[in-house]
Amino acid sequence: MITIKTKEDIKKLREGGKRHAEILKILANMVKPGVSARELDSEAHRLVLERGDKPAFLNHKPKGEKRPFPASLCVSINDEIVHGIPNESEKILKEGDIVTLDLGLVHEGMITDAAITLPVGNISHELTKLLEVTKNALTAGIKAAKGGKRVGDISVAIERLALAEGYGVVEELSGHGVGYSIHEDPFIPNYGNAGTGAILKPGMVIAIEPIFNIGDRNIILDVDDWTYRTSDSKQSAHFEHTVLITKGDAEILTII
Repeated sequence: MITIKTKEDIKKLREGGKRHAEILKILANMVKPGVSARELDSEAHRLVLERGDKPAFLNHKPKGEKRPFPASLCVSINDEIVHGIPNESEKILKEGDIVTLDLGLVHEGMITDAAITLPVGNISHELTKLLEVTKNALTAGIKAAKGGKRVGDISVAIERLALAEGYGVVEELSGHGVGYSIHEDPFIPNYGNAGTGAILKPGMVIAIEPIFNIGDRNIILDVDDWTYRTSDSKQSAHFEHTVLITKGDAEILTII
């Protein structure tokens, strides 16, 4: 069921989103060769608790999952698309890698969700372009998220940029409603047709998250039962913001 957030909910989400953005900015500045995924997760956990909030992903167990997620931060490197586990093996960032940091935060019971993909040191022109296009797709999706429009208008705005560059658009993973739970209705795919899907109504809060692969769109689930990887081992990028639908332009709640 799609939910409309109250004024009090939105007030909490604005404050939570501000804190969320501050933490991601700090974590982004830590990204460099030699840093471990475990260090990033530990710092994310500390920063969230320091502000009196809770990490939304830690011990989260969606229906059908074999076990809860064991960390506060998803750290996905290169061909890891989403849900990279940072604290069960020694994952060290290397020059030329790209890394996605995906954080969920609970502030006074309300949840925000945001992700960024970052270069580790100097990266290739090919990867620089992947990050740029995926980030631009997030901007395009947010611009399309106006009250009165439909979910499909967001989807096609995102997909258009991927198709122009020949990137694979991951279809199994998508944006979603957020706020009371980590994943709420509506499902917001990164592909589709304009004028289709749920109507965007003021007070809806959604996470828009384009995910593009350099290679094809196919994915596989790792043996850890959480991490999704590209099936061809090529790199993937992921950017995400939590936004509030209004009568006009969407309000970005997790702006960095």
